[in-house]
Amino acid sequence: MVVGFVVGGTEPLIGKSKEAEIKRINKELANIRSKFKGDKALDGYSKKKYVCKLLFIFLLGHDIDFGHMEAVNLLSSNRYTEKQIGYLFISVLVNSNSELIRLINNAIKNDLASRNPTFMGLALHCIANVGSREMAEAFAGEIPKILVAGDTMDSVKQSAALCLLRLYRTSPDLVPMGDWTSRVVHLLNDQHLGVVTAATSLITTLAQKNPEEFKTSVSLAVSRLSRIVTSASTDLQDYTYYFVPAPWLSVKLLRLLQCYPPPEDPAVRGRLTECLETILNKAQEPPKSKKVQHSNAKNAVLFEAISLIIHHDSEPNLLVRACNQLGQFLQHRETNLRYLALESMCTLASSEFSHEAVKTHIETVINALKTERDVSVRQRAVDLLYAMCDRSNAQQIVAEMLNYLETADYSIREEIVLKVAILAEKYAVDYTWYVDTILNLIRIAGDYVSEEVWYRVIQIVINRDDVQGYAAKTVFEALQAPACHENLVKVGGYILGEFGNLIAGDPRSSPLIQFNLLHSKFHLCSVPTRALLLSTYIKFVNLFPEIKTTIQDVLRSDSQLKNADVELQQRAVEYLRLSTIASTDILATVLEEMPPFPERESSILAKLKKKKGPSTVTDLEEIKKERSSDMNGSAEPTPVNASNVSTPSPSADLLGLGAVPLTNSAPAPSSSGSLLVDVFSDSSVAVPLAPGSEDNFASSDLASSEVVSEEPADAVHDADELIHKFICKNNGVLFENQLLQIGLKSEFRQNLGRMFIFYGNKTSTQFLNFTPTVICSDELQSSLNLQTKPVDPIVDGGAQVQQVVNIECISDFMDAPILNIQFRYGGTLQNLSVKLPITLNKFFQPTEMSSQDFFQRWKQLSSSKQEVQNIFKAKHPMDTEITKAKIIGFGSALLEEVDPNPANFVGAGIIHTKTIQIGCLLRLEPNLQAQMYRLTLRTSKEAVSRRLCELLSEQF
Repeated sequence: MVVGFVVGGTEPLIGKSKEAEIKRINKELANIRSKFKGDKALDGYSKKKYVCKLLFIFLLGHDIDFGHMEAVNLLSSNRYTEKQIGYLFISVLVNSNSELIRLINNAIKNDLASRNPTFMGLALHCIANVGSREMAEAFAGEIPKILVAGDTMDSVKQSAALCLLRLYRTSPDLVPMGDWTSRVVHLLNDQHLGVVTAATSLITTLAQKNPEEFKTSVSLAVSRLSRIVTSASTDLQDYTYYFVPAPWLSVKLLRLLQCYPPPEDPAVRGRLTECLETILNKAQEPPKSKKVQHSNAKNAVLFEAISLIIHHDSEPNLLVRACNQLGQFLQHRETNLRYLALESMCTLASSEFSHEAVKTHIETVINALKTERDVSVRQRAVDLLYAMCDRSNAQQIVAEMLNYLETADYSIREEIVLKVAILAEKYAVDYTWYVDTILNLIRIAGDYVSEEVWYRVIQIVINRDDVQGYAAKTVFEALQAPACHENLVKVGGYILGEFGNLIAGDPRSSPLIQFNLLHSKFHLCSVPTRALLLSTYIKFVNLFPEIKTTIQDVLRSDSQLKNADVELQQRAVEYLRLSTIASTDILATVLEEMPPFPERESSILAKLKKKKGPSTVTDLEEIKKERSSDMNGSAEPTPVNASNVSTPSPSADLLGLGAVPLTNSAPAPSSSGSLLVDVFSDSSVAVPLAPGSEDNFASSDLASSEVVSEEPADAVHDADELIHKFICKNNGVLFENQLLQIGLKSEFRQNLGRMFIFYGNKTSTQFLNFTPTVICSDELQSSLNLQTKPVDPIVDGGAQVQQVVNIECISDFMDAPILNIQFRYGGTLQNLSVKLPITLNKFFQPTEMSSQDFFQRWKQLSSSKQEVQNIFKAKHPMDTEITKAKIIGFGSALLEEVDPNPANFVGAGIIHTKTIQIGCLLRLEPNLQAQMYRLTLRTSKEAVSRRLCELLSEQF
C-alpha cells in the first residue's frame, strides 16, 4: 500500500512493497545523517524538517539511533513549530536513562521560567508524557507553584494540574505536600471550567491518599456542583454537551465527594441533597435530544449521583428514589444501561433503607436472567438476586437460579452453585427443602459442585436430628437413578453410613439393598470416593450385623486386598481385620456416629468471597440488612461441647455469619479419601455465645483485655451521632478517618449479645502496639457484663483484624461503653475514643398482641411515672414504610390494625435483663400537615420509658 505522506518534497516517503519501503527509508536515513554531520550548519526549519522525518520513521516501526541532540537543540528555539517538534520527538523517543536528560531538564526549566504560556504548556506536556521518576525529582516541587500562582494563565493551570496528577500517579513519594494543598482546593471556584475540571481530577486522586489535607474541598465541590446542575444549558455554552451542562465536570465532582462521608455542616448537606434530587428529577424529564450522546452524558451524571447516594447510605428518601430510577433502566433497550442498573442495585440491596425497594423488582430481574442475550448482564442479574434474597423470597430465588443453572454459561456455573448453596442454607427454615435443593444442585451441575458444598451438607445433616431420616431417604432414592454424579455418591455414602439405620425398617431400603445400591456405583468412582465407600461399608458392619458376611466378602476380594492404590488396599486390610477380631462393643465404640460439628463460618461463603476478590473492611455480606428478628442473623449458635449439643432452632444462622469461628473441628482421617476431610478453612479461636449460658463470661478462651473503669483521656468522636446511627440497625461503619476504619456487626438475643468489631488499616504502613480497650463507668459495670478478646498488636497495611465482644445485660442502663484505641503509626502515638452502640433497646424482644390485649395493658401502665411522651419536629421525610422499618429495627413488634387511627404506629416488646424483664408499649402518632410526631412510651420503669423515648425520638 502506498502512503502519500510528504515531508519537504513531492515524492512519497514509502514504497509500494516492504522491501521498497525499507530501501527508501534507509536512503532517507542516510541523507538525514549526512545533513546532520555536514559542514554546513542547518537552519531551524531544516533541522525541524529532518527531526520530524525521523519521528515519522520511528512511528512506522523502525529504530532510530541518532538525531536526539538535534531534537534537544530545537528546544532552545524561539519558534513555536520548532520547539513543538523538539518536545514531540523527546516525548516519544527519549527514555528516562538517556544521557541527554539533564540538557532536556534545563531546557524545560527555562521554558517554565519564561512565563510564555505557549512554551510553558509545551514543557508541561513533555513532563507529563515522559512522566519518569527523574522528571518528578526535577519538577515536582516547581509545578505546584505554577498551579497556584495568581498570574498563571488558565490554559497553563490546566496543563499544570494534569501534569502534577501524572507525576503523583507515577511517583507519589516525590510530590511534596505543603502550603499549596490548601490553595489548590480553591481552584474548584475558578471561573474557567477547564481549570476546575483538571483541578478536580488532581484533588480527587490526592484526597484518596490524604483525605484530611483536602477535606475543605467538600463544601467547594458541593457549591460548584449545585451551580452546574441548577444552570440552564445556555449558561455554560462552551461546556454544554448535547444539552447537558458540563457532564464530565459533574461526574468528577461527584467522584470527589465519594472520598468523604456525608458533610457534617447541615447547610452543605442540605445543598448536596438538593443537587442529588435535581439530578434524579432531570432523569425523569423527556430527553432534549434523540442523539445517543445526549442520553450517554445525562446517564453518566445520573449513575455517578446514584453511586454517591449509595456511598453515603444516609438518606432513605434518596436511596429509594435511586432504586426506583434504576428499576426503570432494567428494561431499557440499551444493554449497557441494563448492566449498570443491575450492578448499582446490587449495592443498594445491602442498604437497610432501600432493600425492600430493590425487592419489588424481583420479577424483572428474573425475567432478565431468562431472556438476556449478553452473558455479563445475566451474571449481574444473578448477583442482584443473591443480594436481594432474604427469608421472604429465598425459595423463589433459589428455584429460579436452579432453573437458570441448567442453561447457564460454563464460565459462571461454579459461582452460581456457590450462591445457591449459601442461600439455601442461610434461609432454610424447613431443612428438608435444603436437602432437596442441594441434591438437585448436584444433579444439575455436579461437575461444578466443589468439595466445600457437599462437606457443608454433611455437616448440617449431622448437626440436625430432625433432618437425618429425611436426608437418608432422599439420597437413597436419588442414588437409584441410572447415572449419578460422583458428588452424589459421596454424599449418599456418608449419610447412609451414618443414618442408613433410620430407613432400614422399610423393605424397599433394607440394609442389603442399601449396600448393593452403593456398591453398584463403586467401580465407576475415583479413588477418593472408593475410599469413602469402604468407610461406609465398615460403618454398615456396625449398623447392620446381618450383612457383615457380605461386606467381608467384598473386603476380602482380590480387587480390594491387592489393589494397586495403597490407600484402598490399606483400608480394605484394616477394615477386614477390624470386622473379624473386634467384639460388638469395640465396633460400636470405634464406629459410633460422628459427633456434631461446631458451628463456624461456612467454607462455601469463604470460597465465594475469595472468588469475588478480597473484601473491604465490611463487605456486602457483613453489612447486609438483617430485616427482622426472625431472620437468620439473630441466631442461636450451637454450644461448643459436642457431648451435650442441642439442636438449634430452624432459624439458626447456618452460615455461621453470626457465630464466632472455631478451630477445633471433629477429628477426621487425614487421607484424601477420608469420610470428611478438613471441612473448614483456618480461622481464629473464639467461643460462641450460647443463650441462657454464663460460661462465655468466665471462659479461659476469653482471657481478655480487661474492661477498665477509668474514663478515656481523649474526647469521644461524635458520640451521640454515632449512637443514633446504630439505634435501628446492627451492622455498618462506626468510625472512619484517613488511617482507620472501624466496622461493626452485632447480634442480640434476650439479655445476651455479641459484637464483632472490624479494625481496618487504610494505610500502607503497619500499626504497632495496636490496643483497643472497652471502658465502662462504675455505674455501667454493674449493669453490663462485657468480655473482649485481645487482638494482634500489629496490624499490617491494608489488613483487617477482628475483635469479639460478648455482652450480658444485668439490669437496665442509660449510658454506653466507650471503645478507646491506641496505636503507633509512623512513630506517632494515635489515641481515639468512640462510643460503642450498645443501647437498651438492643435487648428488646418483640411481642405480638391483639388490639384488646394491647389497650388493656396500655391502661394498666397509665400512671405518670410509667409514661414518657415527646412531641417533636420531623427531622427526616415522613415515609410510612421507612417508619415501619425503623420501629421493627428498634426491636419491638409492629402491631397492625391495633390503633383506631390507621395512620398511627403501635409496637410492643419486652426488655430482657438478667435480673428483670420489662414490658414496653409504644405509640407513634405522625402529623403530616404539621410535620410533627408525638411519641408515647409506657413501661413499668420510668427510667426505661425515658431512655427508650430518647433513643427512638432521634430516628424520625
